[in-house]
Formats: sequence, structure tokens, C-alpha cells
Amino acid sequence: MTPGPSSPILWQLDARGVATLTFNRPGVNNAYNGEFIAGVLGAMDALGKEASLRAVVLRGAGRHFQAGADLKWIRSLTARSAEDNLAASRDTAMVVRRLNELPVPAVALVHGGCFGGGTGIVAACDVAIAADNAVFSIAETRWGLTAAIILPQLTDAIGARQVRRYAQTGERFDAHEARRIGLVHEVVPLAELDAAGERVVDHLLQNAPEANAQTKAIAFECAWGKMSDGTFARLVTSHAAKRQSGEAAEGLASFTEKRAARWYRASA
Repeated sequence: MTPGPSSPILWQLDARGVATLTFNRPGVNNAYNGEFIAGVLGAMDALGKEASLRAVVLRGAGRHFQAGADLKWIRSLTARSAEDNLAASRDTAMVVRRLNELPVPAVALVHGGCFGGGTGIVAACDVAIAADNAVFSIAETRWGLTAAIILPQLTDAIGARQVRRYAQTGERFDAHEARRIGLVHEVVPLAELDAAGERVVDHLLQNAPEANAQTKAIAFECAWGKMSDGTFARLVTSHAAKRQSGEAAEGLASFTEKRAARWYRASA
């Protein structure tokens, strides 16, 4: 059974075997929290039982694709136990890992803001198409956090050189820069985003499903994102620990108080 309209994650499966998964927290720009994460994992569990599944399309409701973490939720986690923080990081990392490892193609249709974890979701998809109004950033370090759990997928998509720039500067970049560095494959006018997605899905459906799955699996064997369980656990642990660090406390306070963090010194 597909979720109700108030669910943070909506999904449906059409007669072709194409699933559409919609991020549905438009009031907070589809920022993720615990319920959002559980919704994505639940949707993937349900879709994994559908023998007819051929492709998954991801999109965002409202004005934005996905604005990264809900920082109010992040702040609430910092006051909880280390075990709770570890569980939150593990579940968040599993969203990207499972998306990356889907046996069917995943297509991201990106419009508006795509920040932090949203860029990891895009990097984990097989095809990414951006509307010309899309804006991206990997800004976790701005708030004293790290993007540890999505860096492998981002490194696959844009390369270590670009990760070293954009995950350390936190600067925003537009859809054309995202295409130049490899985060998205194509940029189209916003009004043509749905049609562009349908065109790509039709190409995918014309090809043999087992052959596509084997092709994806072989490519994945060579990818940074194919990590050992030990590496996955280490990234989860470091991600959770950084959330409860002094830097994170200051960074999140600066966000809430709408001020520069103490580590910033502007030029005279």
C-alpha cells in the first residue's frame, strides 16, 4: 500500500514498473529528519518486493528537490545519547547506500535547492537531470559537521578534486556547473524537466532488465561507493561523533542565531 498524502515520502508504481518516489516535506524544502529517512527506507523495502520494478524516479514536492538535513532535527540529536546519534547516522547512510545499490536504474529529477545530503542522493542515482533553476551545495562543514557518509558517492560522481573544493568551501553552484563537474548529466528548462525524465526512462525500459542490472553491478565494483562494511561503519561513526562535537555546537548555534561562526574572520 502506498503512503497517504501527508507522509514525508510518497511513492507509486505504474504499469510499466516505473516507481516515482517523491520527497514530501515542502514546508521545510524537503529537508530530511528521522521520519523522512524511515519513509525512504520503507519505500525501498516495499519496492524491493515488487517483481515488476524496472526503474525508480526521485523528485521533490514544492519549490525544491531536497535541502539536506533539517538542522532543527540535527540540533535535537546533539542532546541525545551517542547511541542515538550513531543510529541516526547509520540510517541516513543506509538511504544513500541502498539507493546506490538498487538493482534497477535510479533517476533524479532535480529542481530548486539541492543541498548536503541531497547532493549525495543525486550522486547515488544512475542518471541525474537538473532544471535550469537548480542550485547545489555541500555545506556541512559550514555548521561544524561533515558529509562523511556521502563523500564516497560524491567522489564517484564528481571526482576527488571537485569534492576537495566544494565539500570544503560549501559554496553554492548552479546547474551548469553541476553538469560541468559531473554531478548531473543534463540541464533543461524547468518546464521540460518531466519530459526529460520520461525520455530517459523510456530509454531505460527499451533495454533488457537483467543486462542493465549486470552492467550497473559491474560498474559499481569499480566505484568508491562500493565500500566494505568496515569502511561504512567507520564513516557512520565519524559522522555521528562530529555531530556532538564542539565545532558542531558552535556551527549549529550560528545557524540558529543567524550570525557568523566564531572561526570566521573576515578580511580587514
